[in-house]
Amino acid sequence: MPCEHIGGASVLEVVIDERGDTYRAVYTVKFAEAVYVLHVFKKKSKRGIRTLLTDVSAIKGRLKEATQHYHDTYSANENARGTKQQ
Repeated sequence: MPCEHIGGASVLEVVIDERGDTYRAVYTVKFAEAVYVLHVFKKKSKRGIRTLLTDVSAIKGRLKEATQHYHDTYSANENARGTKQQ
């Protein structure tokens, strides 16, 4: 499902409920050449569906890092092919 509050439709979350625990994996499909896993964690709060601010902060920081890494790694390849970075 999309994480609209973190990175829009390009940041997705997989939620797995297993034996009373909830696990989440957050990744981005923002880029044409790569998929970045931003954060995987066990949800600690038993109340509500809100993600802890520490987890949200980690995801946002890693999205910035992934964006920079993608730019540094793939932009030369895209420019050579004449494609546009998203």
